[in-house]
Amino acid sequence: MISDVLLVSRNTLGRDIAVGDIHGHFSKLRAALDRVAFDPDRDRLFSVGDLVDRGPECEHALAWLAQPWFFAVQGNHEDYAIRHLRTGQVDIDNWRTYGGGWFLDLPRERQRDFVDAFAVLPVAIEVDTAEGKIGILHADSPVADWQTLSGAFSSHRRRTRTHAQWSRRRLQEDDSRAVAGVRAIVVGHTPVSEPRTLGNVLHIDTAGWQPDGYFTLLDLATLTPL
Repeated sequence: MISDVLLVSRNTLGRDIAVGDIHGHFSKLRAALDRVAFDPDRDRLFSVGDLVDRGPECEHALAWLAQPWFFAVQGNHEDYAIRHLRTGQVDIDNWRTYGGGWFLDLPRERQRDFVDAFAVLPVAIEVDTAEGKIGILHADSPVADWQTLSGAFSSHRRRTRTHAQWSRRRLQEDDSRAVAGVRAIVVGHTPVSEPRTLGNVLHIDTAGWQPDGYFTLLDLATLTPL
């Protein structure tokens, strides 16, 4: 079984940067990275998931996932694709409404290429930094203490994954309680007009995939946008 939590060692050469939901807008993301002089020989980029759906460049996701400097967690839109191909337990009309038509209209063999790549993505990434460990999730932390996350995946995997990929509770309830055992957690999933921090959870999906949105690029060393 693929590990639900990926541990990433400290970057001693350059910057570690997180970005919000991409949703098939890789050219726009590339332009944002160029503006901050992203150097793939030294810097690394961490995605909070939802690489695909909604945008015109969803098929570029595979090329980005093949880059050694690009890391991503599995978002709920990757989960749509995996469940559709492997279980058929997806509301297709609902998914089309949220941008899944590009995938549904692909030949079955091409769908498998994407699902094979999405299925090996972790649900959580832990990045070591000089100031402490940073968690990367798609939606929200399913645990109150980050150190118990692996155990939660082991004992209640489906419930833990669902919360990590789909929950909007923290923002809906304006919950500012910190998650113990980690310096900060960076998430996307729910669009915000500007980056918002609740406790030590940073919401950075500033809707770069929408015409009036932009990609927030968060420096994991300083926890500030570039």
